[in-house]
Amino acid sequence: MKTDVLVIGSGIAGVSFAIKMAKKFPDKTITILTKTVADETNTKYAQGGVAGVWDAATDSFEKHIEDTLVAGDGLCNTAIVKMVVEEGPERIREIISYGASFDTDTDGNYSLGKEGGHSESRILHHKDVTGKELERALLHEMAKYANIHLLHHCFVLDLITQHHQGYLVTKSTPDITCFGIYALNTHTNKVETILSKITLLAAGGCGQAYRTTTNPTIATGDGVAMVYRAKGRIENMEFIQFHPTALYEPGVSPSFLITEAVRGDGGILRNKAGEAFMEKYDARKDLAPRDIVARAIDSEMKIAGTEFVYLDCTLFSVEKFVHHFPTIYEKCKSIGIDVSKHYIPVAPAAHYSCGGVKTNENGQTSILHLLAAGEVASTGLHGANRLASNSLLEAMVFAHKCCDTVSEQDFVIDFATGLPDWDTAGTTDPKEMILITQSLKELQQIMSDYVGIVRTDVRLERAMKRIDLLHAETELLYQATKVSPQLCELRNLITVGYLIVKGAQFRQESRGLHYNTDYPQKSNLLQNIIL
Repeated sequence: MKTDVLVIGSGIAGVSFAIKMAKKFPDKTITILTKTVADETNTKYAQGGVAGVWDAATDSFEKHIEDTLVAGDGLCNTAIVKMVVEEGPERIREIISYGASFDTDTDGNYSLGKEGGHSESRILHHKDVTGKELERALLHEMAKYANIHLLHHCFVLDLITQHHQGYLVTKSTPDITCFGIYALNTHTNKVETILSKITLLAAGGCGQAYRTTTNPTIATGDGVAMVYRAKGRIENMEFIQFHPTALYEPGVSPSFLITEAVRGDGGILRNKAGEAFMEKYDARKDLAPRDIVARAIDSEMKIAGTEFVYLDCTLFSVEKFVHHFPTIYEKCKSIGIDVSKHYIPVAPAAHYSCGGVKTNENGQTSILHLLAAGEVASTGLHGANRLASNSLLEAMVFAHKCCDTVSEQDFVIDFATGLPDWDTAGTTDPKEMILITQSLKELQQIMSDYVGIVRTDVRLERAMKRIDLLHAETELLYQATKVSPQLCELRNLITVGYLIVKGAQFRQESRGLHYNTDYPQKSNLLQNIIL
């Protein structure tokens, strides 16, 4: 198959880019691949909202920029932060023009929420399902363009580069070029070759590397892993953001998210004894940035020997809570929690990867003709810790920048030739799925126990040794059996786990989301860990 533009992923970054490309190049074919169905993305599960300077009377670009830089703990690219913050409101207006709906007050003005790390109320939201509403609006807008083709149930296996033409490709190769991808059609179980002139990687995050995560089961780090295999540049993978307040339900995965906006509206964190504890850790108390709140909760759980703390919403009026957080209210009610009378048990869960595929200010990666946007990318916006509700904003802004980067000249090139079909010679169907499922459990256990909110050199060393063993076993299985989504996701997650641990070992300091008790202080050396 050949397509002018290939988009890997159907979340807010991928679909926004596809719509813009369809408008800009009406004679070009844009193909979107999704490994399940169109709306099963990390975007869909974003509850809180999208941050943007909306009320000029109380807020300003300067305040939003400063809040982002403070949260990023010295590692943000200031120019990128300025660009995203200043261009953000226009991108929000754009998605509103597509039909996205945000909550308003009785006067018809947008109801702006406040979340941890923000100095002003600037979060536009749609109840507690903002991501789902944005995804709905985007898919509705996308349907208007006949030159956009959406292919479901296509699992991307690898990027095609000169390596597949028989050339030696290393990280120092100056002109690594993406020609397209190999994808497994999970309906036919056939591996198909899809060639493209421009490819956007918008494959989402990697939360499934951890035992407890708010991410859906599709978030297996496929994009980061395939770029690493293709010798592209990856950076800052050690900065995994744990959302402080996921609903505590033992054995349930993914974890149900209790949006930070609940604390923004007055929710209070309490320990086992019922004491409000955040004031011990930060002057901003319950509205401190996520890295600080997550470590505080982790500390309180270890002090008390519990697996959760409480979120107190009993001071809310029931009407207000139901109006703003209907999904959370119904979820709590379904497990016997009346939020007007009972505290909500919460615990941190892996939530967002601040690192990823390294891009420049235009979304270009180190691989030619390959762009990246959304959670899979490391643009320089988040630094060592993402400011709440900046992710949807980043995805929209960089989708726009990626589109601006593409010109008619990019389509003059010929499609690559001399590429082999996917080789299945010498492989058989997997005989024991337990070999895959058990290895996945082991990886998630290793990452959660050794590479979580608090780390040490010994834990990281143990994690690396065990991941090396899992890698060796899984590669033997991969070489001997036919590819399957389960096997490939395991392989990708092992790669992601390795990158997180390796980045954490290189970063001999504590900064943002990376806290190592062997190096409790920040160093004077501000650098990105590029792998």
